[in-house]
Amino acid sequence: MSLRDRARAATAWPFEEARKLVERLGGREPEKGYVLFETGYGPSGLPHIGTFGEVARTSMVRHAFSLLCDAPTRLFAFSDDMDGLRKAPDNIPNRETVAEHLGRPLTGVPNPFDTEHASFGAHNNAMLRSFLDRFGFDYEFVSATEMYTTGRFDEALLRVLERFDAVMEIMLPTLREERRKTYSPFLPVSPTTGRVLLVPTLERDPARGVIVFEDEDGVKRETPVTGGRCKLNWKPDWGMRWYALGVDYEMAGKDLIDSVRISGRVCRALGGAAPEGFNYELFLDENGEKISKSRGNGLTIEEWLRYGTEESLALFMYRKPRAAKRLHVDVIPRQVDDYARLLETFDGRDGETLDNPVWHIHAGDDPPAARQPLSYAMLLNLASVCNAEDKAVLWGFIGRYLPGATPDTEPLLDRLAGLAVNYYRDIVKPARHRRAPTARERAAFEDLADRFEALPADADGETFQTEVYAVGREHGFEPLRVWFRALYEVLLGQSQGPRFGGFVALYGRDETLALMRETLAGGEGPAA
Repeated sequence: MSLRDRARAATAWPFEEARKLVERLGGREPEKGYVLFETGYGPSGLPHIGTFGEVARTSMVRHAFSLLCDAPTRLFAFSDDMDGLRKAPDNIPNRETVAEHLGRPLTGVPNPFDTEHASFGAHNNAMLRSFLDRFGFDYEFVSATEMYTTGRFDEALLRVLERFDAVMEIMLPTLREERRKTYSPFLPVSPTTGRVLLVPTLERDPARGVIVFEDEDGVKRETPVTGGRCKLNWKPDWGMRWYALGVDYEMAGKDLIDSVRISGRVCRALGGAAPEGFNYELFLDENGEKISKSRGNGLTIEEWLRYGTEESLALFMYRKPRAAKRLHVDVIPRQVDDYARLLETFDGRDGETLDNPVWHIHAGDDPPAARQPLSYAMLLNLASVCNAEDKAVLWGFIGRYLPGATPDTEPLLDRLAGLAVNYYRDIVKPARHRRAPTARERAAFEDLADRFEALPADADGETFQTEVYAVGREHGFEPLRVWFRALYEVLLGQSQGPRFGGFVALYGRDETLALMRETLAGGEGPAA
């Protein structure tokens, strides 16, 4: 069976999406000569990880499509940087200065950051590009300001003016009664204040391509709808963009389901075809609230990469895109280790690997061959019990556990050791609390310490683990996870941890005994 035949039968969600697009094309290549994928970004706040996720997921669909169809493809990362600034984000410097420019296009707001970029929007656009470039995405950045002001959207804007009544018929039923009285798809840019105005269109002349509106000073003014003198309200703007560019595929968050439907109707009213796509679920913060660019309550890409690998972030984005997921630092360790396990099962010569996330994360290319001989969870717990402030401390134990291993021979392990130290120092250490054992737990700990002492110092992890199980059962811990939780909470100051026998083999029998004896020398916790 050929790779394309296998792709037609693959069950991974990017292939399901790609097959919808293949069916849409019906074997024909678009007149523009390529299939266009698009992602959108609103640079009113600093780029957040959800924006990265949209580009990553769209890129996965694009690559799956390329295996099913020979048509050329392009990916536009579109920035709505001509939108008027509605509020100054809470997480920026010089916020008061930015607040003085509310209503102006984002590319017309002064840059509050100490960077060379000409505007707030330009700075945020550069941040987005740097994030996407770091991951090697194949994309083309497109600025709304440039498309409007250079005339690239002029033909489509004139089409909206010509179809003004049809667009209004779509939009008005979706608005509150009070908003209907002043609504217009066109938002003129005031020649006196530079603000994007939400004002009614008083007169319009499609033949001349102009509208009349009342400016902020009360004067009625005529302005062309082209050349950046007007922009569109956002739902007509989205539909116009699909029409003007011929977008074939764009996904969006679940909160935009109605907006996608309305913008699709606008696109069709202009004579275009709404793109394919799906609605993904939103990311939630640690409190279960939707993450927001302006509030800054989600993880940034820099924060994720301070504690986890690029591959772990891509895996998080790949998994269950239609399910809401908490986006918090405590999800990172599992993603790092899950990626390592998936990589172990990956074989690029096997067609079944088209359903392995590794294939999608690396766009079908061979993934790095670096092995991960120790789990990230194990390194995190080693960092915690050692109070490690430097990865060299961890290597003292790693080198003994893996004879001959060095940072040079195990570069991935060295990198993970550094990430583990960051995680311990920033996340674990400030919140760590080792509780005292109960009387029942103390007796079990003393029994376990005696058994460990009777074992050879170089016993393997399974030998230590056998004794851990035996002590838990003999001291009546039911279910056994209660016993393991006690080990983690008393010795490591957390509610869960690695396979304990493996941890003892890594940390060292004598070091573990010293930790246990130190713990037993302390006070006693509440009664069991």
